[in-house]
Amino acid sequence: MVGATDKNHTRLRVYTTVIKRLEKKLHQLGAHRKSEDNDDIRKPSRVRIERQSGAPVTCPKPEYEKILLSCQDRVRDIQYRLFKRRIALIIVYEGWDAAGKGGNIMRLVRHMNPRGYDVVPVGRPDQTEGDHHYLWRFCRRFPPGGHITIFDRSWYGRVLVERVEGFCTKNEWKRAYHEINEMEQSFIESGGGLVKFWLEMSRDEQHRRFMARQNDPLKEWKMTDEDWRNRGKWREYDDAVDEMLARTSTKHAPWTVIESDDKYYARLKALRTVIDYGEGLLR
Repeated sequence: MVGATDKNHTRLRVYTTVIKRLEKKLHQLGAHRKSEDNDDIRKPSRVRIERQSGAPVTCPKPEYEKILLSCQDRVRDIQYRLFKRRIALIIVYEGWDAAGKGGNIMRLVRHMNPRGYDVVPVGRPDQTEGDHHYLWRFCRRFPPGGHITIFDRSWYGRVLVERVEGFCTKNEWKRAYHEINEMEQSFIESGGGLVKFWLEMSRDEQHRRFMARQNDPLKEWKMTDEDWRNRGKWREYDDAVDEMLARTSTKHAPWTVIESDDKYYARLKALRTVIDYGEGLLR
């Protein structure tokens, strides 16, 4: 409380209060950074999610083609029912480079009404987005009731690429696990639904796909020097993925790992997961 009878006294109290608060905060930040430099990365607090289990899972192409259309029709039906019930749904795709996120999304939305969904491709933030909290640009794209938004990469970049490439501080990406969990829980408690896919693949399969793209004139545009550079940091990304899955696979928003060495199996598993989750929302 600041008395406002004497304007000079009022200004002095305001200035000194703000200065003291800023100095206190700067002191706290300095002490925190010193302790942070000596702090090891915390181990995942939840049970590790298995990403590779034995032999690759496959689906023969004839079986895939037989099941695909019926799954796509069911997804379209669920989209219509979610619209009628005014339930918003978010679907997040994360995964290794060349794991097939684009092709998976294409098959997911093929029979959906285009007026009822958006696909949001996520890249580097622009100047305006960079001036805000990292979650801001995602929250403003969250769907209204009855709509579906699919994120091709997402806010998990904070604990993956930004962590590995040093685009944020250690304290920032460690804090992000809690921030992300709270944001997702808030969205779900407000009546929305959230499906999160991690597209897992082996390092050998990624190399095979990289070479196939590079040698195909119709697909070589997909390959960049950055893809090869990121591959060289496989171990760092692998550790980041393990911790991300462990810390953010929660009761309200669990991760679904899609074994993606076989693209047919991966597409069907994603479709079936959306169907099962959508049916659960509609019960």
